[in-house]
Parts: sequence; structure tokens; C-alpha cells
Amino acid sequence: MGFSGHLVFARSDRPLLEAPVFGNLDEELKATVHTGESRPGGWQMLQFDAGTWDDSDLPSLVEWSGAPACVAEVSDSSLALVTGLDSVGGRWQAWLNLDIAARLLAEEPEDLEDQLLWLDTPEFHDAVRHKRAELDAEIPTDAESAVAWAAAAGTSVTPQPAKIEELLRSHETFAEDLFSRLLDELGFPRPRSADARDGG
Repeated sequence: MGFSGHLVFARSDRPLLEAPVFGNLDEELKATVHTGESRPGGWQMLQFDAGTWDDSDLPSLVEWSGAPACVAEVSDSSLALVTGLDSVGGRWQAWLNLDIAARLLAEEPEDLEDQLLWLDTPEFHDAVRHKRAELDAEIPTDAESAVAWAAAAGTSVTPQPAKIEELLRSHETFAEDLFSRLLDELGFPRPRSADARDGG
């Protein structure tokens, strides 16, 4: 079983879990929240199990931190939907592990009776190819929006849209790893010690 839940990435001088938006979590739930790798500049990541984070929490977090933030909604570690928001309401979304997302989002026939049988049909594979092409066509816009979001976050390195597009078309066994690579490409460097461990 992979991880299902949310990876929340935001900036704060204090521990991110102290943000008021998390004030309604009871101590038992707070104990299940994992702190991910922090990055220079006060950028932190929190890992919430499924059902703990709500989509409406993102605007509240951005308002409190005064900086852009993003969240990856991960499903069984196999795919993720990333949503970013800046402090003036600019919003973007992108799928990670596009092929799996296309299988999930492929349009089913209205008269579908047995989903398992449907997954074995040529029509299903055609629907997946069609959805994959739709999602792929959105990638350049998604990449440009992600780069604009990173610029609003004040990253010191200007991300390359072409590299973001390449990453959004790539595949990793764990969607969490792809999210971490996306943050790298968007100009949020990992601590030097992490680079050293990775052999970089």
C-alpha cells in the first residue's frame, strides 16, 4: 500500500503545523502529521493522511503565511494532483504520473455495467489515449503557471518551463518523489546535506 493523503508545501518562520488553519486538528490527528524535508528560506513540508486536509485550507494557509503555497493530493503513491496558489489568488494545477491519471480520468460509457470488464476493452484504451492527449495538451499552460507561481514565491533561480514540461510528462514509481523533483525544478533547492546524500 502506498501513501494516500496530502503533501503541503509552504513558508513560515515557525513550525508550519502552528498555522491557525491547523488549529482545529485534535492532538491525536496532529500526532499523525509527518514533517517532511525543509528547504532553505523557511520552506517546509507537512504530510497529512487522507481526510485530514481540506482544499479550502490552502487559501487560509497562503493568507496566514503571506507567501505562495502548494499541495499535492497523492493517491496510493501512484499519482498526484498538485495545486498551487499565490498571495493574489493566482492558481495552477498539474497532474503527476500522467499515464495513471489518464486511466483514472478516462470517460466511462453512460451505460457501463461492469467496470472490470470495461478495463479490458479496446474502447477503454481509446478513452485513455484520448484523455492522455487532453492532459498532455494542458501541460505547457500548467508549466507556465507553475513557473509564475515560483516567481511569486521569490525563488532565486528562474525555472525553465521546458524542464517543468518534461517532468510533468515523466513517470516515477512514487508520485511523492516526482513532487520533490518538481519543487527542485521550480527553484526550491534541497539543503546541501541532502544533495550530498544523494551524491549530488
